This record gives sequence, C-alpha cells and structure tokens, in this order.
Amino acid sequence: MKIAFIFPGQGSQYIGMGRDLYEQFSKVRELYDQAEEIVEFPLRRISFDGPEEKLRQTQFTQPAIFVHSLSVYKILDDMGILPSVVAGHSLGEYSALVAAGALSFTDGLRLVKLRGELMQLSGEKNPGTMAAIMGLDEQKVKQVCQEASRHGIVQPANFNSPGQVVISGSIEGVKTAMKLAKEQGARLVKELPVSGAFHSPLMENALSGLTSALSETKFNKPKILIYSNVTAKPVSDIDEIRDLLKKQLLSSVLWQNIIENMCNDGVEKFLEIGPSKVLTGLNRRIRREVPCIPVGTVDDLNCLKEDD
Repeated sequence: MKIAFIFPGQGSQYIGMGRDLYEQFSKVRELYDQAEEIVEFPLRRISFDGPEEKLRQTQFTQPAIFVHSLSVYKILDDMGILPSVVAGHSLGEYSALVAAGALSFTDGLRLVKLRGELMQLSGEKNPGTMAAIMGLDEQKVKQVCQEASRHGIVQPANFNSPGQVVISGSIEGVKTAMKLAKEQGARLVKELPVSGAFHSPLMENALSGLTSALSETKFNKPKILIYSNVTAKPVSDIDEIRDLLKKQLLSSVLWQNIIENMCNDGVEKFLEIGPSKVLTGLNRRIRREVPCIPVGTVDDLNCLKEDD
C-alpha cells in the first residue's frame, strides 16, 4: 500500500502537545533534550504547559510543532511504519524533508528556529494579518484579492481545500478583501490569530536571512519523493528543494493540489504526523474516499497498532 505522511504547520499547536510521548518513550525524551540545546529556550515547558500566548508566538510555535512531529515520526519508524511519499503544510515541509532523509533533525531544527525568528521579526516590522474565506471558489478569492489590493497588499496564502482559501497581507488589504468576500457570498470570513502576514510579500524581510541559512545547510538527496508547497509536484533535486524553500516563504501553499496529485499518483492512505487534526479535516474535504488518520498522541499510536 502506498502511504503518504503529511506534516502540519502553524495553527495545529495546543498546550500539552507531546507530553504523553515524552513520558512514555525514551527516544522522544532524547529528542526534546537535544532540541532544547539547539533552540536555547524551554521548548518542553512551552509545549507542555504554555502559556498559550507564548506557544502562539511564531518563534516558539514552529520549533514546538517540528519537534512534536519528528517525535511521532521516530516512533513510527521504530514500529516499521514508513511513508512512500511525504509533504508538509508550510512549516510542515521542513518536517517532511527530515522524514524524506533530505535534512538531518538538527539541521532541520536550526532552519525552523531561524525561520520562526525571522518571520516573527518580519511580522513586527511589517504588521499584517491573515483571514480564512469559506464558500468561495479559488477564482473568486483571487478576484477579491485583486480588487482589494488597491487598498493594500493582499493575496491568497493557502489553497487548503475546495471552498477554503486563506488570504494574507496588510491589515487594510485583508480587511477590504474580507468585506468584499462577504459581499460575494462567502459562507464564512474569519480573521486568524497570527503574528504576521505569512506567505505574502510582507515576509520579504525574512528572506535574505533564510536564503543564507539554506545555502549553508547540508541537504541530501531525499530517499523518497517530497511534494512541494510551491509547485504541488514531487521534487528530489537538492538545488531545486533549496530554491523552492526560499520561494515558499512568500508564495501560496497549494495544499489542495498536493493532496490531489498524491492521490492521482497512487497514494491509498494518509497519516497526519503531528499535533491536532487540521490536515485530516482538509483531506476529508479534498478526497474523502482516501483515508487520512491523525497520529499525534500515544492513544493514536496504540490505535494504529491495533489496526495493523
């Protein structure tokens, strides 16, 4: 059976994530101990105990989700459950690259730590926001953004599933687009609690620092194919992976296309590796007939064992 591992991004974090894994698996304890030396902040305490306000800050959120996802991945690896292909949503693409063998855990975490810090700073320097639009097709959302862009920067950030697109940009641009989307008949328009306009030109300040770090980081040829956020297609060339990670910072995440392409390429089952069930929910709206199982807790792992 062709199995895809998919890794979540920001928005999937919650207080207490990873605690049960840490208490039960020595390998997870080692991973968190190693991670704390790299990130130089109390990752365990923020992940396990919060406060939520701190866990929501991009510089902490990104390493917390990355380490949780890779903890689950390591346990699955020990269980002999391995992916045929991988993908990750935004930040999750870095977790997917580690799972594919293209990055080491330590190099991946260093990049994620830097990416989170740079994105946090970029959000402070160029304040922006994001909003989810439900019930409008892609074309209408693009038109809404185009019209609203006379009032400020705004563009689609995530094409998540049929009828769910997230937009990103300046506060004025996004607010105008939200108003226009409602007028166009959107079922739901909701501003998101984020610290910046991710996947938009307002992240430009983060680009040079991330580009330097990517060029200095050792990448290996992936052992399995990884589907890129930017193209929604599988990629295996190291230089292309680096280039796409740079573009990913300012480009839209083509998540719906990734899942459709994976299914068209023969994927018969998805495992969502990390906290929450955000991607599982999206997958049900994209390809309901292909099962997607969230794996983020000890209970989830035990259920998986029983299914096998």
